[in-house]
Amino acid sequence: MGESEFLAQADATLSRIALALDELNDEGMIDVECSRSGNVLEIEFIDNGSKIIVNSQAAMQEMWVASRSGGYHYRMRDGKWRNTRDDSELFSALSEMVSAQGGAPVCLEGCSE
Repeated sequence: MGESEFLAQADATLSRIALALDELNDEGMIDVECSRSGNVLEIEFIDNGSKIIVNSQAAMQEMWVASRSGGYHYRMRDGKWRNTRDDSELFSALSEMVSAQGGAPVCLEGCSE
């Protein structure tokens, strides 16, 4: 994938994550605040002050996630962001991370994988 295609997909992914979390926040499922600066999305959990950081790494063509449970790298394969270590899908894994840090079960896209 070329750099411009990667940047477009990464931007769309960060936007989808922020939108999904904003909707869950509006529904009262979790209390989070999302802020974005360029290729970095910061998810702050209001109740406990913890954060999850999601950012794109254009040089590596990866999405990186940092959470309480650790740091993870995702690379696009077959139309999905896949963990470079265990092949888990980004949205499923992020759902688990958000649930753990937010104290309530939530499901972003791709929870069935």
